[in-house]
Amino acid sequence: MLLKSDGDVAIAGNVDAALREIAVATPDVVLLDLVMPGRSGLELLEELGQRGVRAPVIVLTATNTVSAAVQAMKHGAADFVTKPFELEALRIKVRNLIEKHDLEREVERLRDEVEERQQLGRMVGRSAAMREIFRAVERIARAEATVLVTGESGTGKELVARAIHDLSPRSAGPFIAVNCGAIPSDLIESELFGHEKGAFTGATDRRIGRIESVNKGTLFLDEIGELEPAVQVKLLRALQERTFERVGSSSSTSVDVRIVAATNRDLVAEVAAGRFREDLYYRVAVVPVKLPPLRDRREDIRLLAQTFLARIHASRSGGGAPAGTGAPKKLSAAALGALEGYRWPGNVRELENAIEYGLAFCDGDTIELKDLPISVGRSGQAEALREQWRQGERSFDETVHRFESEILREALERNQGNQTRTANDLGITRRVLKLKMDKLGIESRGGDEAD
Repeated sequence: MLLKSDGDVAIAGNVDAALREIAVATPDVVLLDLVMPGRSGLELLEELGQRGVRAPVIVLTATNTVSAAVQAMKHGAADFVTKPFELEALRIKVRNLIEKHDLEREVERLRDEVEERQQLGRMVGRSAAMREIFRAVERIARAEATVLVTGESGTGKELVARAIHDLSPRSAGPFIAVNCGAIPSDLIESELFGHEKGAFTGATDRRIGRIESVNKGTLFLDEIGELEPAVQVKLLRALQERTFERVGSSSSTSVDVRIVAATNRDLVAEVAAGRFREDLYYRVAVVPVKLPPLRDRREDIRLLAQTFLARIHASRSGGGAPAGTGAPKKLSAAALGALEGYRWPGNVRELENAIEYGLAFCDGDTIELKDLPISVGRSGQAEALREQWRQGERSFDETVHRFESEILREALERNQGNQTRTANDLGITRRVLKLKMDKLGIESRGGDEAD
């Protein structure tokens, strides 16, 4: 009667009846008497734990002893009430426990969501390293601090900058990316800060620079380590004072802009060498984000490859091209194995290019090993064979045969077909090498001074 106005109430007179009720619908809270006909309330507590029922339990007992309450709490009870009790006090306990349980479930759901997330913006990954990047980007985006993203070429530094902007309070403002290494040194100052008419030869009109254009937004300075010292000084002032002067102007212009910088250089070493200002380094590296190379997160390669296939298919379908009709193309087990075995010096960008290459040379609906770039196919041959064996496409004996054959062919090619050098390279005798070549049907195309 007390709790009818707060929700649906189910009543059970013993443990077995309670278990039948709970099997129909998991309750939000359980009010449990310790003394019941047949089995006791403590036995029900144990049973709930074994069945994984996580609803909070309030124990009701007429036994006004500490030991009964302690025993119940040890068995998983959230709280206890001794009879007689105040009705309103019980109602408050029930409400508080339900709210707390709901909050715990929401926190757990959000934690699971973060752990299972495989994409943030256009960044893709399920590895622990990328999940940590996702969490960092979400935290950084809410702040106004300047961010320095470091990592090898092709790791996705601009994608990080874009995600920071899109998740920030500035998302409604502009996002502009500038590659500092792609603009000639004599033009970069004008490109960033703009210029007045007549400031230099060819300046026929006033020009608004990128920093002014991105007011209230985010400016992404890629390859910031390429900036000339004079431009570094001007950028430092813009960061410190939020003002700058156009080239050829003596008046200052105020600007409200967030800077996200990126580089594949070691800026600490550049500072030590005198090529990058130390004060500017500390201004841009307020919050550092380091992206791992693709070879250090190989568990993401398959997901990335499938994502690129889907994106390319969607873009071609959207454009009305016949190549985009039907389902996206797939990767064979051998092709996937080669992708996962390759070291990817060009990182994610190189992987995307390899997928584009495979699509261009693929005849059917599946990209095969032969369709991939030669460097990827050769380097990933061992992993390709392993994946084919895992998928049941090759027997164990055939896999070993092919693997040994590939090793011998690669070694012979590396030594221009010279069997003596090849044998030394492999750590076997020339006689054993010749026996293996005959067994595997491999002919040497090069000369051999030992013959």
